[in-house]
Amino acid sequence: MIRKNHKGIFIVISGPSGAGKGTVCKELIKTSENLWLSVSMTTREPRDGETNGVEYFFVSKEEFQKQIDEGNLLEYAIIHSNHYYGTPKALISEYLNVGIDVILEIDINGALQIKENNKEALFIFILPPSMEELKNRLIKRGTETKEKIIERFKRGYQEINEITKYNYVVVNDELDKAVDKVKAIITAERCRVDRIEEVFLNNSEEVIHEKLISNKTFNNTDITID
Repeated sequence: MIRKNHKGIFIVISGPSGAGKGTVCKELIKTSENLWLSVSMTTREPRDGETNGVEYFFVSKEEFQKQIDEGNLLEYAIIHSNHYYGTPKALISEYLNVGIDVILEIDINGALQIKENNKEALFIFILPPSMEELKNRLIKRGTETKEKIIERFKRGYQEINEITKYNYVVVNDELDKAVDKVKAIITAERCRVDRIEEVFLNNSEEVIHEKLISNKTFNNTDITID
């Protein structure tokens, strides 16, 4: 008898700005069962339309520092005008322990921090079809200056050079296909030998012998067991 290990899979997704990792994550949540999108913590002020606990957990710098000191964050960084961003451990562990997969969209620096202390996590990198397409996507956003676009493009090139530190790479050429590939990766990961508990291997040969003899399936069948 083989029984699955019911602990959820921790899925970490990264990629350069413009690769579409956020869109892929949202589509995964929309079209998948048993999957929760991790919520990060930040010290910045909520923007219009944002809700505490949905987009982010919004906290003071004092509270954030307390979380750091108590070791309650998987990773953290100070970015964007001295605002703190980090990933709380508690909810992720809670969901994983009841068999729910958790997906975390995060930049490469955060992902590598997590990888140092979480060898069981699944790391997926989302790539654009080409650097030319990445540039076009950044331009089409129409929300940033030319200088900012150039900065993001350069950073994206640097980030792509880190893909060997991930388990899988998915090219986001067509959204539906990219999402299907990520789902296939998660399914394959769930079938890995080290994620499956084979209960009968924990039994001695004598116990297995006893179970076979006492099994009702064999009550009316002549069986010779050497």
